[in-house]
Amino acid sequence: MFLPLPHTNKPALVVELKYDRTVTAAIQQIKNRHYTQALENYSGEILLVGSNYDKDEPDKRIAV
Repeated sequence: MFLPLPHTNKPALVVELKYDRTVTAAIQQIKNRHYTQALENYSGEILLVGSNYDKDEPDKRIAV
């Protein structure tokens, strides 16, 4: 998790990294394991970020 400085008006980030899985699996893990509960007192927006490293894919991308 990454929390922004209070005066920046930016969203908090919850990031899940996967190896040879899918970005959807990463986002689903964030939801299934209720990672955002750690931010229950946070009043701003929360952005869920999933990233997958595919060892066979030469073009590396990140999906948000």
